[in-house]
Amino acid sequence: MFRALLAGGARLCPMGSARRRPKLLLEQGYTPRYRVRLFDMTFYLTDIRQNPDIRFFVTYLQRDGETDIHPRIFYKDVSLVWRSASHYIRGDGENWIGKGDLKVVDDHDDDDYELEVSAEETTDLPFELQSALETLCRRVKRIKTDERAVPLILRRGHADRMEAYEDFRGPRRRARENPANWINRGRPIARFTRKNDPRSLRFAKGFEPDFETGVLERGSIRSRIYGGKIDRFRILSRNRQVQYLFFAGPRHVWIIPAQATTTELSSYGVRTVDVPADDDLFVPGYEYHFIDDSVDPPEWVSQIPSGFAGAPSDVDDSRADASPWIDQMPVIQEFRRKVLKR
Repeated sequence: MFRALLAGGARLCPMGSARRRPKLLLEQGYTPRYRVRLFDMTFYLTDIRQNPDIRFFVTYLQRDGETDIHPRIFYKDVSLVWRSASHYIRGDGENWIGKGDLKVVDDHDDDDYELEVSAEETTDLPFELQSALETLCRRVKRIKTDERAVPLILRRGHADRMEAYEDFRGPRRRARENPANWINRGRPIARFTRKNDPRSLRFAKGFEPDFETGVLERGSIRSRIYGGKIDRFRILSRNRQVQYLFFAGPRHVWIIPAQATTTELSSYGVRTVDVPADDDLFVPGYEYHFIDDSVDPPEWVSQIPSGFAGAPSDVDDSRADASPWIDQMPVIQEFRRKVLKR
């Protein structure tokens, strides 16, 4: 069916080294085996593959009524959410997957210091698609190693370029220009009223997770770093404008950055409408917390609020247990009580 689309006039539009010869992708074995529909988009996916850094699908996206087909890399992040890579950087000892737009954040320890970082949540694939990708993962008994796909498909950035390119940023910018797309009128749907106090979390009225009638989907996956089975819950807000994805493992509970319930997707398969909220609501169960000895003098790198890092992971010692912060948030306590019943 996919080859018939191309024979009928559809056009492959890779952004990587296959750009000048798109059919090289099929010649190299990247013919899709699966088809998934979401909203007005069709996703054609190969079997899952892996390189030393990520596990991923080569995915082709086509919007209804359009002839262009966009090859993308869908990969699984360590927070256990599936993402669409925006670009990549490769250099001496560096193999970095681009994580979308940039945003300015306040430093936890210095009120006068702002830091520009990747807005990683902008590459999160729709929550509605996550279960399908997990199902396709289980279709293969042995994952093929592949180090060719990423440079063939993704645009390569310069060593200092964190920000995505215009084909990723443009649809998001145009969505922001329309006030009708501003969730909570552009104000945060959740914030902490006291600095460095997880108990002070407050939601804007209507944007609280609806644990009684808003649980849309339940599923499970397995994770080595989290110690086994992880249950996953997709839950609507009370006003139905946003949705949350909760993960619950043997010891950890955490929330993936909230998504709008809008249906517009970009050619990367991600939503174009942002949900503003305090990032510290979405700290995963294990997060980066380590000494970076590649700089002189060595310095701490941490994405856990100051003073709340627990023990390092047995699987990855660059990540520490963030549950001392997460477990004190009222929304996590309510989720454990009303959904997990514990």
